[in-house]
Amino acid sequence: MIEILSASRRPGLFGWAPAIAVRGQTAVWISRVKAYGEAGFTITLLRFDQHLVTLALHAGGAEPGGSGWRYADAIGLGERRIVAAAFNSAFRKSYGAGGFEEDGRVGWPLRRGAASVVIYRDGTADIGTWQHEVPAPGRPVVAVRQNLGMLIDSGRVPSSVDTCVKVCWGDPLHEQPIVARSGLGVTADGELVWAAGHNLSVRALAEALAGKGVIRAMELDINPRWVAGYVYAHPPHALVPAPIPLVPGQTGIPGQFLQPYFRDFFTVIARKR
Repeated sequence: MIEILSASRRPGLFGWAPAIAVRGQTAVWISRVKAYGEAGFTITLLRFDQHLVTLALHAGGAEPGGSGWRYADAIGLGERRIVAAAFNSAFRKSYGAGGFEEDGRVGWPLRRGAASVVIYRDGTADIGTWQHEVPAPGRPVVAVRQNLGMLIDSGRVPSSVDTCVKVCWGDPLHEQPIVARSGLGVTADGELVWAAGHNLSVRALAEALAGKGVIRAMELDINPRWVAGYVYAHPPHALVPAPIPLVPGQTGIPGQFLQPYFRDFFTVIARKR
């Protein structure tokens, strides 16, 4: 069902190239671009066709913790044969940057006005300000993950990416504004775009997403320990998919989301026919 294409392992800088096919159709594209204003640093981006794949929010073993979630603290047995990609979620609960909710169950409370990734029952996801742009009227919601304010809204990058880095966009390691960062956005035609890099300013992350047609975006997590993304190869007869790291220099997530992880995260899985 899922085929990893050669661009998934391609080094260097390049525009959109097919990365993953689902049932013979390209579902995921990959690109690597120079970081805005930061010589020598790159940003990896993935673009997802939501007609072929769907976003899933996993509950971490400790954050939010507990049992019985739709998607638990590791890529499960039923998910392993259809997982295309996975990447880190947003800030930890203790930071107070927004909530987590799935199937009406609250991990921690949603915050009005927060940037929100919303997954609807029909399997599509959108990003926007909670109780303003999302949720869409009349569309049942399956999951919500929030973080901070909007990184891009109506196609515009806020001036705070340059003037309010620590307060508005998270406390960077060693007080250095250029650190590992990640984000998730949506284009005007409804495709999701994920971006991450090991050494990025907030401006560089936002400009990379905006440069790929993103009109609304949310910063996910920052700092090297927490930023990582993978696509998954599916060797014939293998019981476990093979993770391929996406971000040059990423520290990596222990277990690569195939083993229990204490924090929440996202996977991208093939839709059923």
